[in-house]
Amino acid sequence: MTDSATKTPVRIAMWSGPRNISTALMRAWENRSDTAVWDEPLYANYLRVTGVDHPGAQEVIDHHDSDWRSVTSALVGPIPNGCTVWYQKHMAHHLLPEIDRSWLGQLEHAFLIRDPKEMLLSLVRNIPNPRIEDTGLPQQVALFDEMRATGRTPPVLDSRDVLENPEGQLRALCAAVGVAFDGAMLSWPAGSRDSDGIWARHWYSSVDDSTGFGAYRPKTEALPTDLASLHDACRPYYDQLHDHRLRV
Repeated sequence: MTDSATKTPVRIAMWSGPRNISTALMRAWENRSDTAVWDEPLYANYLRVTGVDHPGAQEVIDHHDSDWRSVTSALVGPIPNGCTVWYQKHMAHHLLPEIDRSWLGQLEHAFLIRDPKEMLLSLVRNIPNPRIEDTGLPQQVALFDEMRATGRTPPVLDSRDVLENPEGQLRALCAAVGVAFDGAMLSWPAGSRDSDGIWARHWYSSVDDSTGFGAYRPKTEALPTDLASLHDACRPYYDQLHDHRLRV
């Protein structure tokens, strides 16, 4: 059930870090009949410019647009398929310093965070020796502060809160970005999507099996000692954003 129609076009930039519930949240938005989604539009440019060793990096560069200029132009262009909502799933570290930011003012912004210990325990499965830049947390905080300086504090979702109360958190998020809540966001068909980036086979196996937000299950294993200093560096960034999270 939809609370009311979303009458004017809304472009939502959700700024996340890796190993969050960002793809599940994209599934939730894509299950709406009024919404188009774009999966990590700046990823190919990030890989081409930085040369970081990610799974399938060259395939991503070859398959997706790796020019930030054409990508950002499209992000504020017409919404595909006649939709009125465009949900754009971003990794904050993909917004490299050299990318012009004038287009950001045309979007509604939101942030998705996850406890650093849980994020790092998952991230090292794909990136064995992560740096703090790979977590996206410094970039999230810098962008969040930039948005707050305009006089409007963007909404922050903590993944644990979403898993513990999906409907409440999604209702609050929709209200914050000016979109009517739709109950279709709470479940979706299993499987991959044409909208998934070509990197999906490396990262999306769990979400492909999902049909909704799973219950929150804390990670009980100890953090490896070689990640302790990185965890300590991540914590202040996470805590700053966590202080601003949506509470329902």
